[in-house]
Amino acid sequence: MVTAHKAGRSAVAARVSRETLDRLDLLAELLTHWQKTINLVGPASLPELWTRHIDDSLQLLDHVPPTPLTWTDLGSGGGFPGLVVAAVLAERDGALVHLVESDTRKAAFLREAARRAGLPVRVHPQRIEQAAPPLAAGCDVVSARALAPLPKLLELAAPFLAAGALGLFPKGKDAQSELTAARKGWTLDAELRSSRSDPEARILLVRRATPAASTPAPETP
Repeated sequence: MVTAHKAGRSAVAARVSRETLDRLDLLAELLTHWQKTINLVGPASLPELWTRHIDDSLQLLDHVPPTPLTWTDLGSGGGFPGLVVAAVLAERDGALVHLVESDTRKAAFLREAARRAGLPVRVHPQRIEQAAPPLAAGCDVVSARALAPLPKLLELAAPFLAAGALGLFPKGKDAQSELTAARKGWTLDAELRSSRSDPEARILLVRRATPAASTPAPETP
């Protein structure tokens, strides 16, 4: 476990600045401490925190431009990918990450972690349906990790996608099946890309999503 931890951290260290790594170290320390009282991540995944959660979140930044960003993470939970993204974007003047989390205890963790690490974060302890409308305008990227099956996830992210945000949604081995199911109710400009952290996983990029026109019911003679 110690070896996996060190290897995962070393892989991340090779991709980020020293300052970002310091912020990520602090986030990992805080999460491990809070995990004792709040289930922020699956307990079995904690020994692989750097690979399964931190690097898995970090790779989303490979798909966005290197400019200041306004990013909204839905259902942020333990801060993945939101806090990790913010740890990198802290080096970009003008960047801002909104974390939407309705669980008040998890929201408290997110606030404390962002404060301690000096991250450009605003935490919104609300349901996504409430938080989305005012946050959608001006948002460049919307993300969600392990939140909901894709058809439901598109409903939650719809205000952001309609406003022009890029959707970044890490998915597991059933990503293609979820995308096929979603296309039954949505017209999508979307693609699946490989995941760096899991050969069976995928990252779904959604550029546009509109509800498919419903078929009108036949007229009664």
